[in-house]
Amino acid sequence: MFTSILIANRGEIACRVIKTAKRMGIRTIAVYSDADANALHVKMADEAVHIGGSAARDSYLSIDKIVAACKQTGAQAVHPGYGFLSENAAFPAALEAAGIIFVGPPVKAIEAMGDKITSKKLAAAAGVSTVPGHMGLIADAEEAVIISRQIGYPVMIKASAGGGGKGMRIAWTDAEAREGFERSKSEAASSFGDDRIFIEKFVTEPRHIEIQLIGDQHGNVLWLNERECSIQRRNQKVIEEAPSPFLDAATRKAMGEQSVALAKAVGYTSAGTVEFIVDKDRNFYFLEMNTRLQVEHPVTELITGLDLVELMFLAAAGEKLPITQADVGINGWAIESRLYAEDPYRNFLPSTGRLTHYSPPAEERTPERIVRNDTGVYEGGEISTFYDPMIAKLCTWAPSRTEAIDAMAVALDQFEVEGVGNNIPFLSAVMDQERFRSGRLTTGYIAEEFPEGFSGTKLPDAVLTHLAALACCSAYALETRGFADGSTLNMHNETNARAVLIGDRRWDFAVRADGIEYWLTDTDGKKVLVESGWRPGFSLASARVDGELHHVRIDRLTSGWRMRYRGADLIARVLLPRAADLMPLMPVKVPPDMSRFLLCPMPGQVVRIDVAEGDIVEDGQPLAIVEAMKMENVLKAEKRARVKTIRVKPGAVLAVDEVILEFEGI
Repeated sequence: MFTSILIANRGEIACRVIKTAKRMGIRTIAVYSDADANALHVKMADEAVHIGGSAARDSYLSIDKIVAACKQTGAQAVHPGYGFLSENAAFPAALEAAGIIFVGPPVKAIEAMGDKITSKKLAAAAGVSTVPGHMGLIADAEEAVIISRQIGYPVMIKASAGGGGKGMRIAWTDAEAREGFERSKSEAASSFGDDRIFIEKFVTEPRHIEIQLIGDQHGNVLWLNERECSIQRRNQKVIEEAPSPFLDAATRKAMGEQSVALAKAVGYTSAGTVEFIVDKDRNFYFLEMNTRLQVEHPVTELITGLDLVELMFLAAAGEKLPITQADVGINGWAIESRLYAEDPYRNFLPSTGRLTHYSPPAEERTPERIVRNDTGVYEGGEISTFYDPMIAKLCTWAPSRTEAIDAMAVALDQFEVEGVGNNIPFLSAVMDQERFRSGRLTTGYIAEEFPEGFSGTKLPDAVLTHLAALACCSAYALETRGFADGSTLNMHNETNARAVLIGDRRWDFAVRADGIEYWLTDTDGKKVLVESGWRPGFSLASARVDGELHHVRIDRLTSGWRMRYRGADLIARVLLPRAADLMPLMPVKVPPDMSRFLLCPMPGQVVRIDVAEGDIVEDGQPLAIVEAMKMENVLKAEKRARVKTIRVKPGAVLAVDEVILEFEGI
């Protein structure tokens, strides 16, 4: 076994690899860019080497700089993580030439599987089920339209060297095929340096299910069960679980055995994942093979008890796998939620900035529940525009799927992130949806369940009443803080009656407190018991209301609270009854009309402006393209109008809500 390893990556995956290496007594070496000088993975490693500028091409994508860092530090091996150089065959080739061990598959396997066109041909030859499609090179958008017609819409347009949702589009019409080809080709060129595109049939009502593999250099390849990855947005996985709630034992075995056959056909070693599209009748089709450790690997670890990074280390060192296929089982259920710095209320647009508050739920491991949080950030750290906006991967395990989902819902309630927009409300909302809890998933889940985008959730009346009671008690605790006997204040020297307003709902309570117990009586004489240890300054209130435990993020506002719980973001005003009576008479501030402007929806760079001043544009017409987090976002007109003024030029770097152009009526 090697005694030192350099992790050619950043963020949570670098931290994840470092943890296993340290447990095994292996010296860890981090690399970092200008933007990552104070990153968590740099602090965790035994040694760190600066390798260049903030842009990935100047640092994490530079093979020469990483090889030089290995030589400088005496690193005997390199783990590539995921993304960046992990599936670039030139990287392990350069390491091999320098006498450095690559913790991953052989160069030939990466070359064979990394090219999606070649991999589909090899998969078919190995007896793996494949989707109908065109595997040859496509010259231009017009040829893409012709091929799409021949295959039959809908089709999936994909970059041959793609991954992570980049360079992928679904087309239902000629126009979408033409635009999808151009966007996929452009994204592929900028993200992978390879703009080759192929087209295949898009399976309707599909599930995305993948098989985890591990192989050694002695011809052993094992399949470690499956992961369900159907909850996706823009072809990027958001929620994963293991096992799949859909597969039966026979289908699982067939998918596993076909995956092993493909791996053996290309001499595969190390960890790898074979991805399949599965239709409603459990027919499965090869999608691609990822020749690296997947983002979602923790759910496999949680149901098998294996450490995939450790197995990768052993395989890279030439050792035999310490397990056989018969040793691989399924124990319980695991869920993973990817926490991203993105605003779910603005169509999940990327958010950047400093984490002013970061407090994840406590990690725990008991026979009944496991909570695991893989992260690469910390409070005070920054989410940069240069890299993937992932904040953390929150995982829960429990003996059953329902229990694992319940554990995830609670863990999300307890997760506090401030300073950047984040998708915790959305993840929480999904956990409570009946469709998700019953396992009726497809890759179209998000589009089908949130057709108008995410705007928060509507909580049941009973839960709203509990939140109103908690808001009332918290106001009482705030007003009586520091007094041995809160009755001396008597809530502004009036009765202890308070009204709580949430939206158009009103609750009237009389409050009596005894330590952490609060007895609330409503106007009908019904009593509510709130047991809350919340104190002023706490941002998370953990309280039992009539025996039901809630973890609510709570922030003080004038005359009330901002309360966030299970995907809902509410304002609860706590007032004297007379003041509450007058609230309907108060004027409501109307936000300014910004419909005559095209605003930049996320921090990003203008790639192209598709209109000129004076042009008349139609509803749905592309106006501009903004690149953010390596994804090209097409901004379209929402109504017919004339372009009055264009405020920016291609290449401009814009902030959120910065004006791109102004319209005038026609």
